[in-house]
Amino acid sequence: MKHILVTGGAGYLGSIMVPEFLKSGFSVTVLDNFMFGQNSLLECCANDDFDVVRGDARDEAALKPLVAKADVIIPLAALVGAPLCSRDQIGTITTNRDAIGSIVKLASKEQAIIMPTTNSGYGIGQKGVYCTEETPLNPISLYGRMKVEAEKIVIDRGNSISFRLATVFGMAPRMRMDLLVNDFTYRAVKDRFVVVFEGHFKRNYIHIRDVARAFLHGIENFDRMKGEAYNVGLSDANLSKLELCEKIKRYVPDFVCLEAPVGEDPDKRDYIVSNEKIEKTGFKPAHSLDMGIKELVKGYKIITNSKYSNV
Repeated sequence: MKHILVTGGAGYLGSIMVPEFLKSGFSVTVLDNFMFGQNSLLECCANDDFDVVRGDARDEAALKPLVAKADVIIPLAALVGAPLCSRDQIGTITTNRDAIGSIVKLASKEQAIIMPTTNSGYGIGQKGVYCTEETPLNPISLYGRMKVEAEKIVIDRGNSISFRLATVFGMAPRMRMDLLVNDFTYRAVKDRFVVVFEGHFKRNYIHIRDVARAFLHGIENFDRMKGEAYNVGLSDANLSKLELCEKIKRYVPDFVCLEAPVGEDPDKRDYIVSNEKIEKTGFKPAHSLDMGIKELVKGYKIITNSKYSNV
């Protein structure tokens, strides 16, 4: 049985990934500081193959014994999103980049690292030109820059995979409502309208359960995928914000989307992405954008406030 260490495993991605790893027969240790007060992994506590440590992913003394036991290390611990990273720049640098450097320093060459980065590293793309893994990276936000620098640290060590995730959506035990699809759908359900800045900006999307499937795919196919970065997104969902609003309107018919003539997207991401490279390894997403929107509409009948946002 492989043993997986997941830093930040109680967060949005980890709250879906960790139970899936356990179901697949892996043993999992999570290191998390539970900074959002979440209880997202309670269902895992009855599983003898699950362990949890409350601590900071930047603390090498906490990391060292956990890294030593791991076959696979998945560093999820991060401050995520441009607004939160702008608010806590020191925390962003030390968590999103420097903590990754600590893991690389502590891990042996035989240990596998699979990390999530972001395709916001592409910044502003060329109109009509797909960003591939060979496209020069041009991150604009602090979040994007630190993720790009962390990816280089991990890929340069060898025996690693980087997944450049599209904008993630979908319900999770540790919910995030500040992600674009999640946010717009919440506003559609609760407010019936949204004001959009720079509505023509395009980006790619991926369901959170497909993120978990991508990481399992990376573990199972590690030897032939290692040493590379892979875009992970829905190839049929390179959509602008206004196009996303039209998708949501199918399920919330009285939803109104207003485009503002002023205002800026804090992330400044505007690009279309090719996911062909990971698809050629045999991975295909199983959850469409439509499936995710329908799921979110149901979920927002349960969630009635915004305490689940990062900012």
